[in-house]
Amino acid sequence: MSEPTVSILIPTYNYARYLPDAIESALGQDFHDIEVLIVDDCSQDNSGEVIQHYAGLDPRIRFHLNQQNLGLVPNWNFCLAQARGRYIKFLFGDDCFCIPQAVGVLVALIESQPSVVMATSARRVIDASSRPLDLWDELKSAGVYSGRAIIARCLAENNNLIGEPSAVLFRRQDATRGFNPRYRQWVDLEMWLHLLERGDLAYSPEPLCCFRRHEQQQTAVNRELRVGEQEGLTLLREYYHKPWMDRRLLRDRVFRERYHYRRQHPAHLAHVVNPEDLMRWLGHGWYLWYWVRRNITKALITLRHNWQRHVLERKPIALRRRHRHPE
Repeated sequence: MSEPTVSILIPTYNYARYLPDAIESALGQDFHDIEVLIVDDCSQDNSGEVIQHYAGLDPRIRFHLNQQNLGLVPNWNFCLAQARGRYIKFLFGDDCFCIPQAVGVLVALIESQPSVVMATSARRVIDASSRPLDLWDELKSAGVYSGRAIIARCLAENNNLIGEPSAVLFRRQDATRGFNPRYRQWVDLEMWLHLLERGDLAYSPEPLCCFRRHEQQQTAVNRELRVGEQEGLTLLREYYHKPWMDRRLLRDRVFRERYHYRRQHPAHLAHVVNPEDLMRWLGHGWYLWYWVRRNITKALITLRHNWQRHVLERKPIALRRRHRHPE
């Protein structure tokens, strides 16, 4: 069989309820040179029946039902290993494409300039019943962004500005390393930073995929365990001393981490980075500068808040006086 241009990879676990939306949105793309590879990680619901039903309807679907549960990241990497397309487009079993043109737009973006290694877009956020909740559009403007500048911004803001796997398209040949199994919460961001070290990011503010929020997601579990805090610091540590990194962009983040570490003594972060390392990265002079700036800013905010409260408390009195003594 000839290699398709795009492999749409659908890793899934206990998402039988949502799979029809995901699969139908993939098959409904107007970019037809695709394969749809569905890998079920030993679900306990009727996901297998749903997958086999759709596989019988369209020859572009390949599927694999794991005999034992691999876990989140190993299952993503299994999908990658089985893909045949030039480009990789993940679509999680509980997500879906917003429009039939989604894959075509992303392919055009990644092929727009030789330096581009990844394409992504804004996302619509929906709930378990597909009702709209929000629009995530972190980069705002369409265009090609320096990969290393985006890495610095993600680390400085401690935020994934690129998007979830369902939003991103990249080249299969660039992802042979696979996703890093040491990560759980920031596993996608760690991969995006790995790819962006070698090239640029193309972005569309048009939402091309729908990201579903519901209680079954691993993200909710990780948030309770504060996994993201640990992995965010790990990424900061790994990239802070890269020779190409503009560390000036990360000073405020390092100060905030050191400041809160000193005040809160978070035991769950002790094994990730030494607080004295953070101080050495920043330097005592810069720490003092950010500390003074923080306290001045805090004092000004408090002053403004107190002034506004004072004005609001006096305003009804003035209105009552004017009502008793009209001009």
